[in-house]
Amino acid sequence: MNLKDNQIEKWLDRWGDKIYPSKDKLLKELKSSKKLTIYHGVDPTAPDLHLGHSTNYLLLKKFQELGHKVIILIGSFTAQIGDPTGKDITRRRLTKKQVLDNAKTYKKQISKILDFTSKNNPVQIKFNDKWYEKMKIVDFMNLMSYFTYGQMIKRNMFQERLRKGQEINFIEFIYPMLQGYDSVAMDVDAEIGGTDQMFNMMRGRDLMQEYKNKEKFVITTKLLENPKTGKKLMSKSEGGYVALSDSPKEMFGKIMALPDEAINPCLDLCTELEKVKANNPKQLKERLAKEIVTMYHSKKEAEKAEKEFNKVFKDKEIPSDISTIKIKEKELNILNLLVKTKLVSSKAEARRLVEQKGVKIDKKIEDDWKKNIKIKNNLIIQVGKRRFIKCLVP
Repeated sequence: MNLKDNQIEKWLDRWGDKIYPSKDKLLKELKSSKKLTIYHGVDPTAPDLHLGHSTNYLLLKKFQELGHKVIILIGSFTAQIGDPTGKDITRRRLTKKQVLDNAKTYKKQISKILDFTSKNNPVQIKFNDKWYEKMKIVDFMNLMSYFTYGQMIKRNMFQERLRKGQEINFIEFIYPMLQGYDSVAMDVDAEIGGTDQMFNMMRGRDLMQEYKNKEKFVITTKLLENPKTGKKLMSKSEGGYVALSDSPKEMFGKIMALPDEAINPCLDLCTELEKVKANNPKQLKERLAKEIVTMYHSKKEAEKAEKEFNKVFKDKEIPSDISTIKIKEKELNILNLLVKTKLVSSKAEARRLVEQKGVKIDKKIEDDWKKNIKIKNNLIIQVGKRRFIKCLVP
C-alpha cells in the first residue's frame, strides 16, 4: 500500500529535525501534483553503513512511496577530500581507489530499505566524480566566487580550532562548496541529511538560488544519540556500531549489547514500529533486535538469531556455528594463543582481557597471562561475551 500524501507529515515529525525554508512550504509543495527530486549524499570513507544512516533512508522511502524521485549520491570525489564536519583535525586524504572500494556494497546495503528495482520509480544512484573530474578551473573559480572567507570561518568547528590554535586546511573550506554544487549538478528540489550536515546542505540551497534561481528544500534528520551522554550511538570509537551489512547473529547481539537508554531512540529513528509494548527494558530490546534483523535480513533469520543469542547468553552454551582454526603447536602462552587465533589484535590487548577475567578456555576463566595452554582438538576459546573460536589439531 502506498503512503498517502497526508501521512508524510507524521514521518517528518518523527525523523526530521528542521526544514528550510519551512515545513509548511514543503508540505504545500508535496500536496501539489509536482514530483520532487530529493537526494541524500554519503561519502564512502568506510565500507559499512550503519543504523545511524538508516533514518535518512527510512524518510526517503516515504518520499519514494509518494512517487517522488529519490537519488542516493555517492561522494566518490568529495570523500577523497573528507568532510571536516565535527572533526577537530584535518581528515586523512583517501585515494579514488580506496573510496570506490569502500562504496562497493553501498547499493546492496541501502537496498534493504530503498527500492532500486522498481519498474515505475526506482531509486537512482550517482557518483559525484562524474562532474568534478570534468570541471574546468574557470568553472571552479566561478563556484568559489559565490562564497566568502567570512562565511566559512564562522562555522563553530572552525572557531573552536582557532581557539585551540589548530590549523585549518584550505581544502576544508572547499568541501561545503562542493557538496553544495552537487545539488546544482543534479538539479534537485530537496536534500535530506543529518543535523550535523546542515551547514553543507545550506550551501547547496544558496547555490541553487544563484545558479538556477530555484528554491531547494533542506530537511535535516535527527541524529541517533545516547540521551544520557549526548554521544552518537553508532560510532566505532564510541561503541555500539551496528552495520547494515552485519550478519543476523552479529546484528542481534550488538543491539542487545546497547545500553537501555538507547532502546527508544533506536525504535523511533531506526524502525517504523509504533507504540511497542513490553514489560521491561530487556523485552523491549529483544523486540528492537528482532525488528532490525527482520528489516535487513528476514523474519526467519531474526528468529534464528534470537534463538542463538538465548543459547549463548541465557543457557551459557557454545554457539552452533563457531569458527575454527588449525594450530600446529602443542603448547602456547595464552597471549600468543589469543593473537594467533585473531581474537585480539595485540598481546597488550590480550593481557588486558586476561587480567580483567574476559577470557575463557573450555568455559573456564583464565586470569594468568603467563600461563601456557596445552593445545588439544576442539579446544574452545572465548573472549568477551560474543567471540568464540575452536582449535583443531592438524
